[in-house]
Amino acid sequence: MSRQCRAHDRILGTTSRDPPLGHTSRNDDRPRREMTMNWRWATQAIGILLLAVSNAPAAGRYWEVHFDPSTAAGELSLGVTYRLWIPDGVARLRGVIVHQHGCGSGACHGGETAAYDLHWQALAKKWDCALLGPSYQQEDAQNCRLWCDPRNGSRERFLAALDQFASQSGHAELSRVPWCLWGHSGGAFWSSLMQTLDPERIVAIWFRSGSAFAVWEKGEIPKPDIPLAAYQIPAMCNPGAKENGDARFSGAWTGAMGMFEAYRAKGAPIGFAPDPRTAHECGDSRYLAIPFFDSCLALRLPEKGSESQQLKPVDLQQGWLALPLADHAQPAAEFQGAVAAAGWLPDQRVAKAWEEYVKTGAVSDSTPPAAPTDLRVTAKPDGPVELTWNAVADFESGLQMFIIERDGQPLGQVPQALVGKFGRALFQGLSFHDTPEKPLPEMRFVDSSAKPGEKHAYKVMAVNSVGLRSPATEQGP
Repeated sequence: MSRQCRAHDRILGTTSRDPPLGHTSRNDDRPRREMTMNWRWATQAIGILLLAVSNAPAAGRYWEVHFDPSTAAGELSLGVTYRLWIPDGVARLRGVIVHQHGCGSGACHGGETAAYDLHWQALAKKWDCALLGPSYQQEDAQNCRLWCDPRNGSRERFLAALDQFASQSGHAELSRVPWCLWGHSGGAFWSSLMQTLDPERIVAIWFRSGSAFAVWEKGEIPKPDIPLAAYQIPAMCNPGAKENGDARFSGAWTGAMGMFEAYRAKGAPIGFAPDPRTAHECGDSRYLAIPFFDSCLALRLPEKGSESQQLKPVDLQQGWLALPLADHAQPAAEFQGAVAAAGWLPDQRVAKAWEEYVKTGAVSDSTPPAAPTDLRVTAKPDGPVELTWNAVADFESGLQMFIIERDGQPLGQVPQALVGKFGRALFQGLSFHDTPEKPLPEMRFVDSSAKPGEKHAYKVMAVNSVGLRSPATEQGP
């Protein structure tokens, strides 16, 4: 049984010893993991580590904060590293998009690349937001609730990290701006409790296969006081349909349904989007989560340039409604059923995407991606030609690959082989945890068949995850 799966058992309160659907062992990357952990432990003499990284694959800067485990009562007893991406050219940040991994060492390692995700960066850049990926140093023998219950010290660490980023990045507003919270499994557990602690700071929440609701209702953890403001936060419950009735992961389904029903009874703007293709893995949920956050940011953020951090309230009458296990949505003003039993959707665009997602597990796209930029062609003295370029992810469908042509003829593609183990194949790969796979790929191609002195014209085209090509970017001869 994998380490990751044992941790999921503890968070969901189940005991089955079968691995989750689609899960594979991480033993193949053990040497890299050990090197990473050795570096981490070496930094612990520092206590708090903050780095600015400038050689990453997108137009922005990366910052990193590390906190050691604490032995003080009430403080976080696990180490944690936060990585933050800030897009270039933003004078004043308007928010932070938090991509929080789940429980177990596999999920913690998966979270290490969250801030580098080009598709999530596209959402952050559109709204002048930072993208934050926490990574807890939790061993599988440790109780995940040491961190996924924010009352055990992870809330304070999260706020302290934002303060550190604010001080070191020159964006003092990071200590005050609101958040979008995306959480998977234990990360959704964490987000549901953060909802009760800091509701005025939260734009919207995406609960992928998790929530603490059923756990606190059963008395397994102290039941939080839920302020009225928590029922005003747009949210989406997104369990995998194959979790329903599963021996291990059924708690993710029943907990999501229980939370949805209880919050809708209070009039909360919360929806229910079951993924028909998946169990506990995240699948292609990003193709609905990103437009959901996009619409919620449009509804709730203060006007650009405003000094106010007060979020706008949601007008429920302007949304759409859909029964949680149906596949058709209607404008709220036209809905004829029991409103309290229907899930909320922010607008028509998300409603139509939801209708497709709950039937197919993904969302289609008819718009091609933008062309790559900054194409550079460098001939080496011994013959090979190196191509490098930049690109932004297609907002609707991300990036799948790049196609390279020489003198009008196909030459190659990056990556050479497409792998879609947990969802659509992506340029950066897609893990169980909705994060890029390591090692992160480069936007680089070497034409090893070129000979010294030859002159060629090269083209590079981006391809999104539904197979649509961008216009070509060309250089040479």
